[in-house]
Amino acid sequence: MIQFDAVHKRFPNGTTAVHDLSLEMPEGGVTVLVGSSGCGKTTTLRMINRMVDPTSGTIRVGGRDVLEQDAAELRRSIGYVIQQSGLFPHRTVLDNIATVPLLLGWGRRKARARAEELLETVGLTAEAGKRYPHQLSGGQQQRVGVARALAADPPVLLMDEPFGAVDPVVRTQLQDELLRLQKELSKTIVFVTHDIDEAVRLGDRIAIFRTGGHLVQCAPPAELLAHPADDFVADFLGAERSLKLLSLTALEGIPQAPAPEGGTWELVLDGARRPLHWRTEDTELPVRPLSDADSLLAALNESIASPTGLVARVDADGALTGVTSRDEIHAHAGLAHEEARAA
Repeated sequence: MIQFDAVHKRFPNGTTAVHDLSLEMPEGGVTVLVGSSGCGKTTTLRMINRMVDPTSGTIRVGGRDVLEQDAAELRRSIGYVIQQSGLFPHRTVLDNIATVPLLLGWGRRKARARAEELLETVGLTAEAGKRYPHQLSGGQQQRVGVARALAADPPVLLMDEPFGAVDPVVRTQLQDELLRLQKELSKTIVFVTHDIDEAVRLGDRIAIFRTGGHLVQCAPPAELLAHPADDFVADFLGAERSLKLLSLTALEGIPQAPAPEGGTWELVLDGARRPLHWRTEDTELPVRPLSDADSLLAALNESIASPTGLVARVDADGALTGVTSRDEIHAHAGLAHEEARAA
């Protein structure tokens, strides 16, 4: 766990970057710090590994006061990922990843073996390890940055707008990769972003800051969306917060019916009963099957796109389990929203 207790940070020019911050970041979870430029979120992140020291107050990582630890040793024990990956241009990808283990005295063979293992973990090939950073795409460089941060298996990972410099498609892929890694590794992650959609997608808890380093609200995404603390938080979440809330509500438990037979449209399946497309006499249209883990928002979108207004539901193997109607999805979407507001 990371704990901030009445932390204040004032810079020599008199600017207050963080104001009287008390906040707990649970072990094994993703805490996202979000807010506009100048709100103190990056300063908060950088105080955890003593890139910046607090003016007053106490910060504890795993129960230990960071100010009572050697700054260099502390930083080597905490993974750190920044927006532009921060890779050493004159070193190969493999050597970049092995940097911290080598500094910790692992020995070159062990450090390189760990680097090779992490290449695969973050979805890169062994061939990529032989290249230099400039020979990789922006998304690949960010993957290397994550691998380097994980190389010494730190319990804490700090990520300062790590996906902000890549295009939206790559950004979504990197978010997916981080969610996959976190499911496997359960690190304590502190993630800074200015993008509330990214915060909702990645965070177990979201802390919203306003200018001057004031923490306004910290809560799980669903609670934040359903019950913003004030108008500032509501405005920051945006007019589409109801849709964001639906993106957090799973399809599990919503009734299914057998796929229709003999009507105008037929749902065509392959030999393993996986949905292929909707077919009529002279037309085939795509189908996007959804599982119980998919969201109500995804189901709403698919029900609108479907020529029948039906959403094909599948199991973990992709085999058809039934269909859910547009009316059923709309009814549950409305119910989920009302329950969240009343909670």
